[in-house]
Amino acid sequence: MLETRNASRLANLWDEAKAASMSEPERLLYRSNLLGSDKRITNYGGGNTSAKVMQKDPLTGTEVEVLWVKGSGGDVGTIKMDGFATLYMDKLNALKGLYRGVEHEDEMVGYLPHCTFNLNPRAASIDTPLHAYVPKKHVDHMHPDAVIAIAASEDSKALTERIFGGEIGWLPWKRPGYELGLWLEKFCKENPDATGVVLESHGLFTWGDTARESYETTIRIINRAIEWFEDNTGAKAAFGGEKHRALAAKERRAVAAKLMPAIRGAVSEKTRKVGHFDDSEAVLEFVCSAGMKDLAALGTSCPDHFLRTKIRPLVVPFDPSSQDADAALAALPGAIASYREDYAAYYERCKRADSPAMRDPNAVVYLVPGVGMITFAADKATARISAEFYVNAINVMRGASSVSTYVGLPEQEAFDIEYWSLEEAKLQRMPKPKPLAGSVALVTGGAGGIGRATAARLLSEGACVVLADIDEEALGNAGSELVKAYGKDMVRSVKLDVTSEEQVTEGYLSAAVEYGGIDILVSNAGLASSAPVEDTTLALWNRNMDILATGYFLVSREAFRLFRQQKIGGNVVFVASKNGLAASPNASAYCTAKAAEIHLARCLALEGAAEQIRVNVVNPDAVLRGSKIWTGEWKEQRAAAYNMSTDDLEEHYRSRSLLKRSVFPEDIAEAVYFFASEMSAKSTGNIVNVDAGNAQSFTR
Repeated sequence: MLETRNASRLANLWDEAKAASMSEPERLLYRSNLLGSDKRITNYGGGNTSAKVMQKDPLTGTEVEVLWVKGSGGDVGTIKMDGFATLYMDKLNALKGLYRGVEHEDEMVGYLPHCTFNLNPRAASIDTPLHAYVPKKHVDHMHPDAVIAIAASEDSKALTERIFGGEIGWLPWKRPGYELGLWLEKFCKENPDATGVVLESHGLFTWGDTARESYETTIRIINRAIEWFEDNTGAKAAFGGEKHRALAAKERRAVAAKLMPAIRGAVSEKTRKVGHFDDSEAVLEFVCSAGMKDLAALGTSCPDHFLRTKIRPLVVPFDPSSQDADAALAALPGAIASYREDYAAYYERCKRADSPAMRDPNAVVYLVPGVGMITFAADKATARISAEFYVNAINVMRGASSVSTYVGLPEQEAFDIEYWSLEEAKLQRMPKPKPLAGSVALVTGGAGGIGRATAARLLSEGACVVLADIDEEALGNAGSELVKAYGKDMVRSVKLDVTSEEQVTEGYLSAAVEYGGIDILVSNAGLASSAPVEDTTLALWNRNMDILATGYFLVSREAFRLFRQQKIGGNVVFVASKNGLAASPNASAYCTAKAAEIHLARCLALEGAAEQIRVNVVNPDAVLRGSKIWTGEWKEQRAAAYNMSTDDLEEHYRSRSLLKRSVFPEDIAEAVYFFASEMSAKSTGNIVNVDAGNAQSFTR
């Protein structure tokens, strides 16, 4: 059965009391968001909705019919009013007189901007004619697993007739575009009583005279498909039955943590990629099945699935019953090389005279028997969404193969979509990636003032951040704040005591499973203590050394191991202190430990250089604002050392600096970003003091 079996029927969420006071465009938005809220109806970015609305023409003042349709690249679940393109229907109908036939249909996209209503800047999508030419006021185009399972079956047409009777029609495969819009118009005119149509290997179109009717028809038709599969799949084992037993959750995670950095290194030669791991029930059922390898080779059917997941996934050679993670790791290089060769051969077989140059030949989806699914993409959100799309494809394969024979998209058709000139133009229009896009940073002491500011700075430049701290409450607050600002895909939090070898190892394992590895370590965990040497206990001395020297060693050692597994370089930034260079009274333990940090960084810079692993140091001084170490005894101790009130301490540090300026967490974060970015690509073993000027800490 389809994955919908646990909550099988879609609920009708339409609230007429809420919708009654809305304008027609607002009801379109309401309907779109309802449909997009359930992945059983359509996945992120998939499908589109439209409404034909009478509005006053801003030029003539007369009432004209306007098509409101989801704009290019939008998502129906999260779309806002400005996400819809608006076009004059009379101009869209006039385009029929310019159409020169299917071999010229791509040129019709260039006419769509000329049909824009009210100077709307939202670009119209390639699916605009499909909505415009259906002679109904409201149209939904969705990609529900239950219906695509019908559309991707060998006897798709017969199944459509059997399940829906004459209410829902069927059209053979046709790439989305102007010609398909005309096909839909012809179908509607010839079948005036139909409420929708199944598009072979693609999805579902439904329509209605009102927004509510269209929505409820969409829900009803999908539910009918779900019910039919539940009644007709019987006891037949999915995907040919089980071939492998899934490993225990902890073992699956451990295998993924070993494989993902190796895959990441192999696929990040030109641009860094970020990973995602999925071992959900649906995925495990598929990767453990007897039919997985053959079905995976067929590729996906729906164009939206295909564009997100590539021509086919890579099946990692691994037998979970007789091999360990090292065996899978050893098989990876050959499997990746073979995939690239196959992809290049596919490109050569299918390319046309005007095809764009071959793109990245690496797989997006990696299936690991007994373990789960790994995906890699330019950013975490895309990697996660690609995984979601392949789960949709799994559901489609389950349904289609349970009642018929699953059929993937024909290879040439798949190529023509992947390398479509319109798709290439869309890729070329995408904004330039941020400087740290595709990079992953681990920040220790991440819940403190400097750590939080550093994480925010790296996130603002596109990096994903693993926030690590020993203080769970502060870590939770910092993580929530950063997730709210930068999104849930970009931030992960892990409780980590840098003095615990076990916790450090687990922290890096989490980073590997969540993102595929790391590129940047910001070693920032800290404490501060102040006491005359004769009052410095061995416990206090050891505490400073444990956190500020041993802790920095442990997180760096683990980072080096991961960097060397990835083989794409790496970046370590120590947040040390002015006190590592300049002695202070009554702080021998702290100053000595900070000096050890700096010298450790120099040693690591020597060790890592040959593998493009850079190690640099930022030395702050007197960063009082937001700092956890300045909220306790340290502040009082430093004030006592200088024989002044704690209220006078910040002014003391400001006035003693050469520049007479205070130093803030954001200042340290800026220096860390400099070392973490390509701006300092030719710097290693260096120290930057961010202390507003202190002659004692001059490095030369």
